[in-house]
Amino acid sequence: MAAHVLRLRLHLLFGALRGDRRHVTRTLIGLLILIVAVAAVCGAVLRLRTAPVDVALTVSVIAGCAATAGFFAAALVGGFDDQLDPRRFAVFGPAPRPLAGILLLASFVSIPVLALVAVGICVVLLWTAQGAPLGVSVLAVILSILTCVLLAKIALALGGLVLHERRSRELTGIFLIAILVVVVPVLVFFVSLDWDGDVPDALREAVDVLAVTPFGAAAAVPARAIIGGVAGPLVVAVLTVLALAVLWVWLVERVLTTIERPSSGRERAGLGWFAVTPGTPSGGIAARSLIYWLRDPRHLVNLVIVPIAAVVTVLPLILVGVPVPVAALVPVPLMALFFGWLAHNDLAYDSTALWMHLAAAVRGYADRVGRLAPVLLVAVPVLALSVPIAVMVHGRWAILPAMIGVCGSLFLCGLGLSSISSSLAPYPVSRPGDSPFQQPQRTGGGLAQGIVLIGAIVLSLPALWWGWLTLSTDVEYAWTALWGGIAIGLSVLLVGVFGGGAIFDRRGSRLMEFVESI
Repeated sequence: MAAHVLRLRLHLLFGALRGDRRHVTRTLIGLLILIVAVAAVCGAVLRLRTAPVDVALTVSVIAGCAATAGFFAAALVGGFDDQLDPRRFAVFGPAPRPLAGILLLASFVSIPVLALVAVGICVVLLWTAQGAPLGVSVLAVILSILTCVLLAKIALALGGLVLHERRSRELTGIFLIAILVVVVPVLVFFVSLDWDGDVPDALREAVDVLAVTPFGAAAAVPARAIIGGVAGPLVVAVLTVLALAVLWVWLVERVLTTIERPSSGRERAGLGWFAVTPGTPSGGIAARSLIYWLRDPRHLVNLVIVPIAAVVTVLPLILVGVPVPVAALVPVPLMALFFGWLAHNDLAYDSTALWMHLAAAVRGYADRVGRLAPVLLVAVPVLALSVPIAVMVHGRWAILPAMIGVCGSLFLCGLGLSSISSSLAPYPVSRPGDSPFQQPQRTGGGLAQGIVLIGAIVLSLPALWWGWLTLSTDVEYAWTALWGGIAIGLSVLLVGVFGGGAIFDRRGSRLMEFVESI
């Protein structure tokens, strides 16, 4: 069985170089990119041989945590078909525990693991040059590789048990967005730290914590062997590998003794967003709205213009002499304001589907909530990535809570007022299929636009005032701006959703007359 599995693994590995020309070309390009990336990482690791031990420890632990988490996230999010899935070998009637060991051994014959081994060799050279014992360095690298491979195998097995056989592009996109929302602010924070030839205290404390977690313990072992305190990370690293090995054996036993659920077709040919959102009225409307927004040029243009328009506003401010650190704080609140304002006439843009909501007797609040899903899906990641970048350019991380509070208040207040405006005062817009820059003749609509914009600013004045006090008086106001802004925004959003829902329920027939006339 072991020889058969290893031969199969080698066949699958080298089989990637066979096939049609396009497939081979993509494979070779991917290998070339991977080789360049591994060479760059190896060069960076070897340059740390002359760095101080605490600097090398910091970089190693952070990189080790990123690699370990990356192996788990890539296997779980990517929706790959595991070529060594234990269920593929169930027809041979193997014992679960030997099969688990054989599959784990065969998993080392893969391109990502080989790349990890190459980096691990450079890590050994790094720490031996720093003065760590060779045996300790090799043991640490082995533990790191075992942890990464076990996490990847466990993620693939869990994905096969819990998630769909093939994750849809929509679900994968949501996972990737969630990862970006977490990773980019953290990277921006680390880049913004002023090292001055030494490890910043905040980063040192973070590394001390990561060094005793399953993700960073193995990477910290060689450095701890030099500066002391190796017992803690070493014990955590060994226990992590043992615990993951036990979990892997249990999962193999589980998948071999569990009836495989019926296979389904590819998600992209099936329900799409409807398979991702909840099976509720709001979830159904959210899925349909997401499909419309992500395919309709009218919506796409609005989504693209908002960040561009907000960034362009910085140029005149700089030209008239506003300092760059101050001007950098302007675009993100403007984006939050305009993102909240985008939904103020969504019923008119989405008029062709209104009859489905009314015919299905959908409650007004469900309609309001569902229609906000596209804006939330786009705006939240954009703002989550833009806020820390703006604060980094400004240079004072203490104002970060205030920026979050101000942007949250403007965005949520805009959404709340838009939920009322779109059902109370919709106005004609370009029809589906028309150019997004083509606008119909109309006698109204400007009042609703202005009320939503000005109203969101007026309701957010407390958060804006607290944010100004944070910049000009005392940074302690940052937390007041954060919690006050979020509270104001959520309150306005709830009032807007239920108030707009009540208006939608009462004006259903008039809304149908409106959409029939445009």
